Amino acid sequence: MDSRTEPAEREPDITVREPGATAVRKPDTSARPPLVRELLLVVGLFLVYKFGRQLANGHTGEAFHNAHRVWDAERALRLPGEGVVQDALLHGETLIHIANTYYATVHFPATLLFLVWLYLRRPRHYVWARRVLAALTAAALVLHLGFPLAPPRMLDAAHLVDTAQVYGPSVYASEPATDTMANQFAAMPSLHFGWALMLAVGMIVATSSRWRWLWLLHPLLTLLVVVGTANHYWLDAIVATALLGIALAVIRLPRPGSSLVVRRSAPAPELITTGAGR
Repeated sequence: MDSRTEPAEREPDITVREPGATAVRKPDTSARPPLVRELLLVVGLFLVYKFGRQLANGHTGEAFHNAHRVWDAERALRLPGEGVVQDALLHGETLIHIANTYYATVHFPATLLFLVWLYLRRPRHYVWARRVLAALTAAALVLHLGFPLAPPRMLDAAHLVDTAQVYGPSVYASEPATDTMANQFAAMPSLHFGWALMLAVGMIVATSSRWRWLWLLHPLLTLLVVVGTANHYWLDAIVATALLGIALAVIRLPRPGSSLVVRRSAPAPELITTGAGR
């Protein structure tokens, strides 16, 4: 098979050899953690993050003060205005509606499918990706609590349209104080972008198809959507990228484990070797 379509770092194979028999190779799934434990862990982490974000609610004055600071910092850094992206989206109502729908519906399902695929096909990569995402999300929660930030759609100085409220669909209540499902003052960092970038990195590392770099279109599109809908500043994505970079530097992909398989019914089984290159 063309090596360009094979996994970049294949899970190790277990090769079973017996006298006079043909070698049998099976994927080593020893790196795959128990499913029930993983479901409980992922759900638990999500609930901790979800309820933890609520602790930052109510800091309205501080959130708007920080918003002005971020806006001024972007202008000092000569970053392009978020309105440049929004103006492009507002050329057609259909386009802005698609952007709002993407923001509202792609974030969690795409990340979940990413983790499920890795769990089933690349167990080692799954464990690594789950740890990185957990570290990134934990760091984001700390920043959300310590630096509440109103998104640009709420900042008068930005002169931006709250596209979700005007064109729909919206995942937020019209009044932040009445929103019991989400903390609207948790703009920095952008986990929409951070998770999307990790999805792309994970798929590029776990596969070696010549087309794997196209996964970078997902975080790029996500960036344009979160900025164009005025839900995030450019700096929100930059901070998310920095946090992800630190997590990737600290949390390394686990090495393949070794396995020995012995057929008890065989009188003198040979030693089983493990390795992707055999």
